[in-house]
Amino acid sequence: MINIRNLKLEELNDILIKAGYQRFRAKQIFNWLKLGRVADFDLMTNLPADLRKYLKQTFVLNSVKLERLLKSSCGSATKMLCRLLDGNLIEAVIMKYKYGFSVCVSTQVGCRMGCAFCVSGMHGFVRNLDAAEILEQVLLAREFAGERIGHVVLMGVGEPLDNFDNVVRFVELISSTEGLNIGQRNLSLSTSGVVDKIYQLMDLKMQITLSISLHATNDSLRNRLMPINRRWNLSQLLEACKEYFRATRRRISFEYIMLNQVNDSMVFAEELKRLLCGFAAHVNLIPANCGRGDFKSSDPKVIKAFQKRLEDLGLNVTVRRKLGDDVNAACGQMRSSCVK
Repeated sequence: MINIRNLKLEELNDILIKAGYQRFRAKQIFNWLKLGRVADFDLMTNLPADLRKYLKQTFVLNSVKLERLLKSSCGSATKMLCRLLDGNLIEAVIMKYKYGFSVCVSTQVGCRMGCAFCVSGMHGFVRNLDAAEILEQVLLAREFAGERIGHVVLMGVGEPLDNFDNVVRFVELISSTEGLNIGQRNLSLSTSGVVDKIYQLMDLKMQITLSISLHATNDSLRNRLMPINRRWNLSQLLEACKEYFRATRRRISFEYIMLNQVNDSMVFAEELKRLLCGFAAHVNLIPANCGRGDFKSSDPKVIKAFQKRLEDLGLNVTVRRKLGDDVNAACGQMRSSCVK
Protein backbone atom coordinates (compact mmCIF):
# COMPACT_ATOMS: atom_id res chain seq x y z
CA MET A 1 0.00 0.00 0.00
CA ILE A 2 1.14 3.56 -0.75
CA ASN A 3 1.67 6.03 2.06
CA ILE A 4 -0.60 8.85 0.97
CA ARG A 5 1.85 11.46 2.27
CA ASN A 6 4.36 10.36 -0.36
CA LEU A 7 2.11 11.79 -3.07
CA LYS A 8 2.07 15.26 -4.56
CA LEU A 9 -1.32 16.85 -5.17
CA GLU A 10 -1.27 16.20 -8.91
CA GLU A 11 -0.31 12.55 -8.34
CA LEU A 12 -3.22 12.01 -5.97
CA ASN A 13 -5.47 13.78 -8.50
CA ASP A 14 -4.49 11.29 -11.19
CA ILE A 15 -5.06 8.27 -8.95
CA LEU A 16 -8.49 9.45 -7.81
CA ILE A 17 -9.64 10.34 -11.32
CA LYS A 18 -8.65 6.88 -12.58
CA ALA A 19 -10.67 5.43 -9.68
CA GLY A 20 -13.71 7.43 -10.78
CA TYR A 21 -13.64 10.30 -8.29
CA GLN A 22 -13.84 14.01 -9.02
CA ARG A 23 -10.68 16.13 -9.18
CA PHE A 24 -11.58 18.42 -6.26
CA ARG A 25 -11.53 15.47 -3.85
CA ALA A 26 -7.71 15.40 -3.89
CA LYS A 27 -7.62 19.00 -2.71
CA GLN A 28 -10.02 18.16 0.12
CA ILE A 29 -7.79 15.28 1.22
CA PHE A 30 -4.69 17.48 1.09
CA ASN A 31 -6.41 20.05 3.26
CA TRP A 32 -6.91 17.35 5.89
CA LEU A 33 -3.30 16.20 5.60
CA LYS A 34 -2.10 19.78 5.94
CA LEU A 35 -3.75 19.98 9.36
CA GLY A 36 -1.39 17.35 10.76
CA ARG A 37 -1.52 13.69 11.65
CA VAL A 38 -5.11 12.66 10.99
CA ALA A 39 -5.78 9.47 12.96
CA ASP A 40 -8.12 7.84 10.45
CA PHE A 41 -9.54 8.44 6.98
CA ASP A 42 -13.02 8.28 8.55
CA LEU A 43 -12.31 11.59 10.27
CA MET A 44 -12.30 13.28 6.84
CA THR A 45 -15.98 13.96 7.27
CA ASN A 46 -16.47 16.05 4.12
CA LEU A 47 -15.61 13.03 1.98
CA PRO A 48 -18.31 10.54 0.92
CA ALA A 49 -18.30 7.16 2.65
CA ASP A 50 -17.32 5.24 -0.49
CA LEU A 51 -14.25 7.43 -0.99
CA ARG A 52 -13.19 7.00 2.62
CA LYS A 53 -13.52 3.24 2.18
CA TYR A 54 -11.41 3.41 -1.00
CA LEU A 55 -8.73 5.43 0.78
CA LYS A 56 -8.53 2.90 3.64
CA GLN A 57 -8.16 0.05 1.15
CA THR A 58 -5.57 1.82 -0.99
CA PHE A 59 -3.37 4.01 1.21
CA VAL A 60 -1.45 4.03 4.47
CA LEU A 61 -2.16 7.16 6.51
CA ASN A 62 0.34 7.12 9.37
CA SER A 63 3.58 5.14 9.11
CA VAL A 64 5.54 6.60 12.04
CA LYS A 65 4.47 6.01 15.64
CA LEU A 66 5.87 7.89 18.62
CA GLU A 67 7.31 5.36 21.08
CA ARG A 68 8.98 7.57 23.66
CA LEU A 69 10.00 11.15 24.41
CA LEU A 70 13.33 11.88 26.09
CA LYS A 71 13.57 15.43 27.41
CA SER A 72 16.90 17.08 28.00
CA SER A 73 17.56 18.65 31.39
CA CYS A 74 18.26 21.96 29.65
CA GLY A 75 14.63 22.03 28.46
CA SER A 76 15.61 23.04 24.94
CA ALA A 77 15.86 19.61 23.31
CA THR A 78 13.52 16.64 23.18
CA LYS A 79 14.39 13.41 21.42
CA MET A 80 11.58 11.44 19.81
CA LEU A 81 12.02 7.69 19.51
CA CYS A 82 9.74 6.55 16.69
CA ARG A 83 8.70 3.14 15.36
CA LEU A 84 8.09 2.48 11.68
CA LEU A 85 5.54 0.07 10.25
CA ASP A 86 8.23 -2.58 9.68
CA GLY A 87 9.32 -2.36 13.32
CA ASN A 88 12.49 -0.35 12.74
CA LEU A 89 13.21 2.53 15.12
CA ILE A 90 14.37 6.02 14.19
CA GLU A 91 15.06 9.21 16.13
CA ALA A 92 14.39 12.91 15.62
CA VAL A 93 15.11 15.87 17.88
CA ILE A 94 12.93 18.89 18.61
CA MET A 95 14.95 21.98 19.46
CA LYS A 96 13.52 25.10 21.05
CA TYR A 97 15.14 28.45 20.36
CA LYS A 98 14.15 32.03 21.06
CA TYR A 99 12.89 32.35 17.49
CA GLY A 100 10.78 29.16 17.63
CA PHE A 101 11.03 25.43 17.07
CA SER A 102 13.37 23.49 14.82
CA VAL A 103 13.42 19.74 14.23
CA CYS A 104 16.34 17.54 13.26
CA VAL A 105 15.11 14.55 11.25
CA SER A 106 16.63 11.24 10.22
CA THR A 107 16.72 10.20 6.56
CA GLN A 108 17.80 6.56 6.92
CA VAL A 109 17.57 3.68 9.36
CA GLY A 110 21.25 3.49 10.23
CA CYS A 111 24.02 4.90 8.07
CA ARG A 112 26.63 3.40 5.75
CA MET A 113 29.16 6.28 5.91
CA GLY A 114 31.14 4.82 8.84
CA CYS A 115 32.59 8.06 10.25
CA ALA A 116 35.05 7.09 12.98
CA PHE A 117 33.74 9.43 15.68
CA CYS A 118 30.00 9.00 15.10
CA VAL A 119 27.77 6.68 17.14
CA SER A 120 24.90 7.08 14.65
CA GLY A 121 26.53 4.88 12.04
CA MET A 122 28.33 2.31 14.16
CA HIS A 123 25.54 -0.29 13.81
CA GLY A 124 25.48 -0.06 10.03
CA PHE A 125 22.83 0.67 7.43
CA VAL A 126 19.37 -0.92 7.36
CA ARG A 127 17.31 0.98 4.77
CA ASN A 128 16.29 4.35 3.37
CA LEU A 129 13.30 6.24 4.71
CA ASP A 130 10.70 7.28 2.18
CA ALA A 131 9.61 10.90 1.91
CA ALA A 132 6.51 10.33 4.04
CA GLU A 133 8.53 8.78 6.87
CA ILE A 134 10.77 11.87 6.92
CA LEU A 135 7.78 14.20 6.72
CA GLU A 136 5.95 12.48 9.55
CA GLN A 137 8.85 13.20 11.91
CA VAL A 138 8.13 16.90 11.34
CA LEU A 139 4.41 16.35 11.92
CA LEU A 140 5.08 14.51 15.18
CA ALA A 141 7.37 17.32 16.30
CA ARG A 142 4.69 19.90 15.51
CA GLU A 143 2.15 17.84 17.45
CA PHE A 144 4.41 17.73 20.49
CA ALA A 145 5.49 21.38 20.33
CA GLY A 146 1.94 22.60 19.77
CA GLU A 147 3.37 25.29 17.51
CA ARG A 148 4.56 25.71 13.95
CA ILE A 149 7.93 24.17 13.14
CA GLY A 150 9.90 26.98 11.55
CA HIS A 151 13.07 25.17 10.53
CA VAL A 152 13.95 21.61 9.55
CA VAL A 153 17.47 20.18 9.47
CA LEU A 154 18.27 16.91 7.74
CA MET A 155 21.10 16.13 10.12
CA GLY A 156 19.79 13.16 12.06
CA VAL A 157 20.74 9.54 11.40
CA GLY A 158 21.69 8.78 7.82
CA GLU A 159 23.36 10.48 4.88
CA PRO A 160 20.63 12.51 3.12
CA LEU A 161 22.34 12.44 -0.29
CA ASP A 162 22.64 8.65 -0.05
CA ASN A 163 18.82 8.71 -0.10
CA PHE A 164 18.65 11.35 -2.80
CA ASP A 165 15.28 10.75 -4.49
CA ASN A 166 13.31 10.43 -1.26
CA VAL A 167 14.99 13.47 0.28
CA VAL A 168 14.29 15.60 -2.79
CA ARG A 169 10.65 14.52 -2.72
CA PHE A 170 10.49 15.37 0.98
CA VAL A 171 11.80 18.89 0.26
CA GLU A 172 9.24 19.34 -2.51
CA LEU A 173 6.40 18.09 -0.31
CA ILE A 174 7.22 20.08 2.81
CA SER A 175 7.82 23.33 0.91
CA SER A 176 4.70 22.99 -1.21
CA THR A 177 1.88 25.46 -0.61
CA GLU A 178 -0.45 22.44 -0.53
CA GLY A 179 1.70 20.93 2.24
CA LEU A 180 3.30 22.43 5.36
CA ASN A 181 4.57 25.37 3.29
CA ILE A 182 7.94 25.58 5.06
CA GLY A 183 10.13 27.65 2.74
CA GLN A 184 13.21 25.96 1.32
CA ARG A 185 15.44 28.62 2.86
CA ASN A 186 14.34 27.20 6.22
CA LEU A 187 15.56 23.73 5.31
CA SER A 188 19.16 22.62 5.93
CA LEU A 189 20.75 19.48 4.52
CA SER A 190 24.00 18.08 5.89
CA THR A 191 26.19 15.76 3.83
CA SER A 192 29.47 14.00 4.46
CA GLY A 193 30.41 14.73 0.86
CA VAL A 194 28.56 12.61 -1.71
CA VAL A 195 29.99 14.61 -4.59
CA ASP A 196 27.97 13.27 -7.52
CA LYS A 197 24.73 14.01 -5.64
CA ILE A 198 25.89 17.54 -4.78
CA TYR A 199 26.02 18.19 -8.53
CA GLN A 200 22.56 16.68 -8.98
CA LEU A 201 21.23 18.84 -6.15
CA MET A 202 22.86 21.88 -7.76
CA ASP A 203 20.99 21.23 -11.01
CA LEU A 204 17.66 21.33 -9.15
CA LYS A 205 18.37 24.95 -8.08
CA MET A 206 16.75 24.44 -4.69
CA GLN A 207 17.07 27.21 -2.10
CA ILE A 208 17.96 24.94 0.82
CA THR A 209 21.07 25.50 2.93
CA LEU A 210 23.78 22.96 2.15
CA SER A 211 26.06 21.96 5.04
CA ILE A 212 29.25 20.01 4.46
CA SER A 213 30.61 17.78 7.23
CA LEU A 214 34.27 18.61 6.67
CA HIS A 215 36.04 17.77 9.96
CA ALA A 216 39.56 17.68 8.49
CA THR A 217 41.75 19.84 6.29
CA ASN A 218 43.88 17.19 4.59
CA ASP A 219 43.13 13.91 2.88
CA SER A 220 45.24 11.79 5.20
CA LEU A 221 43.26 12.77 8.31
CA ARG A 222 39.90 12.88 6.54
CA ASN A 223 40.48 9.38 5.14
CA ARG A 224 40.88 8.18 8.72
CA LEU A 225 37.90 10.06 10.11
CA MET A 226 35.52 9.78 7.14
CA PRO A 227 35.85 6.82 4.75
CA ILE A 228 33.85 8.64 2.08
CA ASN A 229 36.95 10.77 1.48
CA ARG A 230 38.58 7.74 -0.15
CA ARG A 231 35.85 7.92 -2.83
CA TRP A 232 35.79 11.71 -3.22
CA ASN A 233 38.78 13.55 -1.82
CA LEU A 234 38.89 17.10 -0.49
CA SER A 235 39.83 18.60 -3.82
CA GLN A 236 36.85 16.97 -5.56
CA LEU A 237 34.50 17.87 -2.70
CA LEU A 238 35.52 21.53 -2.56
CA GLU A 239 35.33 21.89 -6.33
CA ALA A 240 31.74 20.60 -6.17
CA CYS A 241 31.01 23.11 -3.39
CA LYS A 242 32.38 25.98 -5.46
CA GLU A 243 30.29 24.92 -8.44
CA TYR A 244 27.24 24.64 -6.18
CA PHE A 245 27.77 28.14 -4.86
CA ARG A 246 28.27 29.60 -8.35
CA ALA A 247 25.06 27.96 -9.57
CA THR A 248 22.80 28.67 -6.59
CA ARG A 249 24.42 31.71 -4.93
CA ARG A 250 23.58 30.01 -1.64
CA ARG A 251 26.26 30.28 1.04
CA ILE A 252 27.56 26.89 2.16
CA SER A 253 28.06 25.96 5.80
CA PHE A 254 31.06 23.81 6.71
CA GLU A 255 30.76 21.72 9.88
CA TYR A 256 33.99 21.03 11.73
CA ILE A 257 33.95 18.74 14.75
CA MET A 258 36.53 19.70 17.37
CA LEU A 259 38.50 16.61 18.41
CA ASN A 260 41.11 16.91 21.12
CA GLN A 261 44.67 16.75 19.71
CA VAL A 262 43.33 15.43 16.41
CA ASN A 263 42.27 18.46 14.35
CA ASP A 264 42.24 21.39 16.77
CA SER A 265 45.71 22.95 16.46
CA MET A 266 46.26 26.37 14.86
CA VAL A 267 47.82 24.63 11.86
CA PHE A 268 44.41 23.25 10.99
CA ALA A 269 42.87 26.72 11.31
CA GLU A 270 45.36 28.03 8.76
CA GLU A 271 44.65 25.12 6.42
CA LEU A 272 40.90 25.64 6.80
CA LYS A 273 41.24 29.23 5.65
CA ARG A 274 43.24 28.09 2.62
CA LEU A 275 40.68 25.45 1.70
CA LEU A 276 37.70 27.80 1.90
CA CYS A 277 39.28 30.66 0.02
CA GLY A 278 37.32 31.73 -3.04
CA PHE A 279 33.65 31.41 -2.15
CA ALA A 280 31.19 32.46 0.54
CA ALA A 281 31.35 30.04 3.44
CA HIS A 282 30.32 29.77 7.05
CA VAL A 283 32.21 27.56 9.51
CA ASN A 284 30.29 25.85 12.30
CA LEU A 285 32.59 24.46 14.98
CA ILE A 286 31.06 21.48 16.80
CA PRO A 287 32.30 20.44 20.25
CA ALA A 288 32.53 16.65 19.98
CA ASN A 289 29.95 14.60 21.83
CA CYS A 290 32.10 11.71 22.95
CA GLY A 291 30.64 8.28 22.49
CA ARG A 292 32.76 6.27 20.06
CA GLY A 293 36.39 5.22 20.18
CA ASP A 294 39.04 7.22 21.95
CA PHE A 295 37.94 10.57 20.58
CA LYS A 296 37.47 13.40 23.05
CA SER A 297 36.14 16.90 22.62
CA SER A 298 38.60 19.77 22.46
CA ASP A 299 38.88 21.90 25.56
CA PRO A 300 36.51 24.91 25.47
CA LYS A 301 39.51 27.24 25.63
CA VAL A 302 41.02 25.54 22.59
CA ILE A 303 37.74 25.85 20.70
CA LYS A 304 37.52 29.54 21.57
CA ALA A 305 41.11 30.14 20.42
CA PHE A 306 40.46 28.19 17.20
CA GLN A 307 37.36 30.30 16.54
CA LYS A 308 39.26 33.53 17.13
CA ARG A 309 42.04 32.50 14.76
CA LEU A 310 39.54 31.71 12.01
CA GLU A 311 37.81 35.04 12.56
CA ASP A 312 41.16 36.84 12.41
CA LEU A 313 41.74 35.08 9.08
CA GLY A 314 38.47 36.52 7.79
CA LEU A 315 36.11 33.55 8.07
CA ASN A 316 32.55 33.69 9.37
CA VAL A 317 32.51 31.33 12.37
CA THR A 318 30.09 30.12 15.03
CA VAL A 319 30.34 27.42 17.71
CA ARG A 320 27.38 25.08 17.80
CA ARG A 321 25.44 25.20 21.03
CA LYS A 322 25.25 21.85 22.80
CA LEU A 323 21.67 20.62 23.05
CA GLY A 324 20.41 17.27 24.28
CA ASP A 325 23.70 15.49 24.93
CA ASP A 326 22.34 14.13 28.22
CA VAL A 327 19.68 12.16 26.31
CA ASN A 328 22.01 11.20 23.41
CA ALA A 329 20.29 13.69 21.13
CA ALA A 330 23.31 15.78 20.21
CA CYS A 331 25.32 15.68 16.99
CA GLY A 332 26.79 12.21 16.40
CA GLN A 333 24.92 10.54 19.26
CA MET A 334 21.60 9.61 17.64
CA ARG A 335 20.53 6.03 16.95
CA SER A 336 21.87 4.90 20.33
CA SER A 337 18.35 4.43 21.71
CA CYS A 338 17.28 2.45 18.65
CA VAL A 339 19.65 -0.46 19.08
CA LYS A 340 19.58 -1.09 22.83
